[in-house]
Amino acid sequence: MNLLEPIIQFQQELKAIRRDIHAHPELSFEEVRTADVVARQLEAWGIPVERGLATTGVVGIVKGTRSGNGGAIGLRADMDALPMQERNTFDHASRHEGKMHACGHDGHTAMLLGAARHLAANRDFAGTVYLIFQPAEEGGGGARCMMDDGLFTRFPMDAVFGMHNWPGIPVGQFAVTPGPMMASSNEFEITVNGKGAHAALPHLGVDPIMVAVQIAQSLQTIMTRNKKPIDAAVISITQIHSGSATNIVPNDAVLRGTVRTFSMDVLDMIEARMRAIATHTAEAFGATVDMVFDRNYPPLINHPKETAFAAKVLAALVGPDKVNAECEPTMGAEDFAFMLQEKPGCYVFIGNGEGDHRDAGHGLGPCTLHNGSYDFNDDLLPLGATYWVNLVHQWFSAHAGAVAETAETVEAGR
Repeated sequence: MNLLEPIIQFQQELKAIRRDIHAHPELSFEEVRTADVVARQLEAWGIPVERGLATTGVVGIVKGTRSGNGGAIGLRADMDALPMQERNTFDHASRHEGKMHACGHDGHTAMLLGAARHLAANRDFAGTVYLIFQPAEEGGGGARCMMDDGLFTRFPMDAVFGMHNWPGIPVGQFAVTPGPMMASSNEFEITVNGKGAHAALPHLGVDPIMVAVQIAQSLQTIMTRNKKPIDAAVISITQIHSGSATNIVPNDAVLRGTVRTFSMDVLDMIEARMRAIATHTAEAFGATVDMVFDRNYPPLINHPKETAFAAKVLAALVGPDKVNAECEPTMGAEDFAFMLQEKPGCYVFIGNGEGDHRDAGHGLGPCTLHNGSYDFNDDLLPLGATYWVNLVHQWFSAHAGAVAETAETVEAGR
């Protein structure tokens, strides 16, 4: 493992920053204190800062000093916490009831800050790095909001890169794959409108519960009879609500759940089939339905060229045998997907281990994402920061000539 020595030297400072952020978690679009911490650190290292994108977003700007034009790239970290109770009792546990950094965004922020500090002191590259500290990844669509506020127009970049810790992957290892890396995230609500009656006289009503049961079972035929077997997708009905008493046929029943796909075409097909099945099943029983289908995040699709480049940087850092360059995609979702729809780039997983890094006083649950016993592994701080720095230097080294040549070609054609 070829970690940068200067980053190792200030690992303890990064650890202190990470644990401070962990102890003061803030939810989507409420990351005021966290943004202050980030901006204060960047400015202390001589990095110009722009604030206010998506309310609490922060963008740091590091310009290289080497002659030539390698263009610009973006490095993104998310800052928000989750609305859940922490089960850990160690010293840096959450001090805010019902809020917790249970997905490692505190660590993502600290790793990018580590890279920022090193890049600010070592600007021997030909290009510009935009350090993107994003709010509201956890369901708030902060990436899209930053884009709506002009992220890519105010800070034009040729590519954008992201990284997320992944429990279960050993520390010192990475995983990445070209194409689909994470799934789209979508939610649905189907309301079955029946006709209430006395449970002893069901023939006088239209039972919405029986209609809901039929719809629930029929929706799974989309997976087995409408979707091509080689296309991955999930329909999960996670809630069915109806009724208030044992002797009443209720007026309505509600089904809620999620749909995950790696393809927008598959998603379009699933939504259309869900509407048709729900509508016509209800009609067959004399009921009606209202269906709401919310598309939250699109699938996260890594671009082949940028993914191959990132995998090469990772292999040089930890060794080819420590990089799973064809990892299995996950049905989890990430709003970095919005950025990859607009710009080429790559998103990688950095191994967070199995949880034996946690301080005494951790909860008894597993060290998995979105779990009250989770904690980010501070051993990743210099590793993640080194990856960012190496990516920057190798990117501009590889692209400076190409950008300059393109500019000359355009000029010659005028």
